[in-house]
Amino acid sequence: MVFLLAVGVPDRGFSCEQGSPAQGQGNAHHLAFTEIELEKSHYSDHEIRKLEEEEQLRRRKESMYDDDDDAAGKTVIMVQDLEDKWEQKLLRFEAAPRITDADKNNDRTSLNRKLDSNLLLLVKQKIGNEELWLLPQVEWQPGETLRSTAERAMATFLGDHIQAKILGNAPHGIYKYKFPRAIRTEDNVGAKVFFFKAFLQSSDLSQAELKKDYLWVTKGELGDYLKSEYLKKVNRFLLDL
Repeated sequence: MVFLLAVGVPDRGFSCEQGSPAQGQGNAHHLAFTEIELEKSHYSDHEIRKLEEEEQLRRRKESMYDDDDDAAGKTVIMVQDLEDKWEQKLLRFEAAPRITDADKNNDRTSLNRKLDSNLLLLVKQKIGNEELWLLPQVEWQPGETLRSTAERAMATFLGDHIQAKILGNAPHGIYKYKFPRAIRTEDNVGAKVFFFKAFLQSSDLSQAELKKDYLWVTKGELGDYLKSEYLKKVNRFLLDL
């Protein structure tokens, strides 16, 4: 996910009324610089080839070009032929539908759905005596960094056949909660859950080893599965971009 920041820089030039001579001069300078920039820009390979072929055609028309210059038996595909072929290919192109079979069947175990949205992985985990839908989590072990724990969680839930990349060493968000009074101790009254953001890099999930109970959902669908307090905390740092 890429965030673009637009930085506004004050224009400290001269203020010109519409139609004033200064404005006309400014437009003229702009056009002149644009023309110079175009003249000094480098041609692409395709443009160079097109210019060469135009020169060959010009010389042929003026009888200055000897056909023996071309290699005997060589098949020549002109740039114009290529452009016509590309134009025809573009006219025949049909975009794939944005609504997939997974959308029609509301198959939330498939990644091939909601193609215009980011999808989040939910797994069903046992917390105490309850089975809850959660963002994938594992318990931190002494000696681990928070990131290494996140990497272990990724390996635990995604297996070895799915590639994903964790972004940064710092948590993306945090959720704190207290234990029920019956299991609290003086030194342990609650827990903190640190969240890391990761991008899925695999496109083929046919050999994935995901847990049996998993879902790929949009931010708007989280409310169908997460408990309200947990959802409230998670929504603080989840951006639907």
